[in-house]
Amino acid sequence: MKVLIINGSPRVGGNTSIALDEMVKIFEAEGMEAEVVQIGNQDIRGCIACSSCRTNGKCVFDDAVNELAPKFEAAEGLVVASPVYYASANATLIACLDRLFHSTRFDKTMKVGASVVVARRGGLSATFDELNKYFTIAGMPVASSQYWNSVHGTDKGDAEQDIEGIQTVRVLAKNMAFLMKSIALGKEKYGLPEKEKWQPTSFIR
Repeated sequence: MKVLIINGSPRVGGNTSIALDEMVKIFEAEGMEAEVVQIGNQDIRGCIACSSCRTNGKCVFDDAVNELAPKFEAAEGLVVASPVYYASANATLIACLDRLFHSTRFDKTMKVGASVVVARRGGLSATFDELNKYFTIAGMPVASSQYWNSVHGTDKGDAEQDIEGIQTVRVLAKNMAFLMKSIALGKEKYGLPEKEKWQPTSFIR
């Protein structure tokens, strides 16, 4: 089984990486393949609503988003992680996720999602909620832990001192691995839930 991990931090080896490294250890111990892709230091622009992805099957901007798309499709789980900027995720990560979820047409139902947020002090829960919305609009179950998936730290390495935060992401990885395995067994025995035809409703008449 595969887990794609998107690191939205621009800092290589920073506190977000420390948190994700703990998760990678758990995934590998569970016999899973975990790939971390750091996009926070890349030049990724936002969606321009051109809708070309509907006909071309990929985003019109050929950058990291199109590189992530097949990795996302092949994975059973997706972890997105970000430092907190003004009670929000890194804008580069949001641009990436907007385009990644919008431009990919493969079925994401029952891929397991999880988010991890890192901050000096505040804005964690707002960012956590922001990132989880990508999963819940795509039929993806959200893995949980013993607390909201947040880790504190300012300078590089500070996250290692947040004992509860690091434990939280370890528990998250264990729960996520269990959920992914359970869903795989469920799909084998019962298949995916039957799809209904989408009923779009416009509030402007």
